[in-house]
Amino acid sequence: MTIAHQLSQFSFIDLAALTLLIGGWMWMGWRIENPHPERPSVSVLMADFRRDWMYQMVTRDPRIFDAQLISQLRQGTAFFASTSMIAIGGGLALIGNTEQLAGVARDLIQDNAPAFVWEVKLLIILLILSNAFLKFVWAHRIFGYCSVMMASVPNDPADALSYPRATQAAELNITAARSFNRGMRATYFALTATAWLLGPIPLMIAVVITLAVLYRREFVSRSREFLLDLPAQHSDTPKREHSARSE
Repeated sequence: MTIAHQLSQFSFIDLAALTLLIGGWMWMGWRIENPHPERPSVSVLMADFRRDWMYQMVTRDPRIFDAQLISQLRQGTAFFASTSMIAIGGGLALIGNTEQLAGVARDLIQDNAPAFVWEVKLLIILLILSNAFLKFVWAHRIFGYCSVMMASVPNDPADALSYPRATQAAELNITAARSFNRGMRATYFALTATAWLLGPIPLMIAVVITLAVLYRREFVSRSREFLLDLPAQHSDTPKREHSARSE
């Protein structure tokens, strides 16, 4: 059986649903990370708080709280990375038993699609989960870099290296958080892709619901209102002092 014949097992609406899934995933990521300046997302607002965290860390003594917090962030990324790996393993095992899955589908939704169709659908889910796994692993590593950078920040706020290194640590923290958030979005859309097992229409509905949930959480949630009510305000004094030393 040729590849063209195998692909012909998918209808136009299947391809449209898959395009909506991938397009919605890419668009939502871009929209969250590149919002309109007058309507920032929760992720962008939190980036400012992460910078403030590193500025506050310079004068905090001891820095036990900071060490515990970065450790908890690393534990979170490790948990989701291991969870993604378990899900990938389960998906690979399921691909080896697509005949049974096809039998269940025939009983539940009266779908007589061949095993190849189920394998492709599962493969799409696995690819999205693999993307999530890689994002979580990278976030875990960057949080590790951030912890090392935090440890290199001098305890003396008057030291010329204190605030420049705190700034570097903040940017590493933000980069790690961005990768973690991308992994979370990939996980959401991997779960969304499972709706394709029920058919293209359920997949389209699931994509729309997922987009609505993500948009609400990032742009119209109560947590966002709280962040706007208490905006992150960088300390001007350290910036001016650092600027003066640089000049």
